Amino acid sequence: MSIDPATYMKLREIADQLPQMPGIGKIEIANGEIVMMMSPVRRHELAVIRLSRQLNTQLSATHPGYIAHAGADLEDVGLGRLRRPDLMVFAETAMESEQPALLPHEVLLVVEIVSRSNPENDYDAKVHDYAAMGIPHYLLVDPRDGTGIVHSQPSYALREKFVFGDTVTVGPWRLDTSGLLTYP
Repeated sequence: MSIDPATYMKLREIADQLPQMPGIGKIEIANGEIVMMMSPVRRHELAVIRLSRQLNTQLSATHPGYIAHAGADLEDVGLGRLRRPDLMVFAETAMESEQPALLPHEVLLVVEIVSRSNPENDYDAKVHDYAAMGIPHYLLVDPRDGTGIVHSQPSYALREKFVFGDTVTVGPWRLDTSGLLTYP
């Protein structure tokens, strides 16, 4: 479901004014609602660190000037979506913009580490949203059972499943998943 841009902008204004509450990790807008996400657990963040380290090592060869970075927002006003992927690959110069969020055409890869509390969001809603935004690659990592899926355009019709321990190809990058841990 997409919402009209005027309604989205009202939601965006409200989201920007929400105070940072303890335990709230990030704020997203989807399906006409503001969604406050819980702070991630340590193994979730460790997966982000280990994947970003591998990507940043390879990006200098495949996409000079690009970075794998956690902590940036991704916005598509036309779809009425504000997402905060766990990790994204984009040109470092994109951070020089005065825009509050990255735009879909600036992003080559989004990575989501599945949370225990709302796995459907990563498996369903975000697959739909990132495909609709035209993000070339979406890497889904699920520490609940030690699996994942590499989604590739067009429309994420190409899906490659993997288990922790596999080395997976995501676009031009190869990622060793043996260092990823399942949730206790």
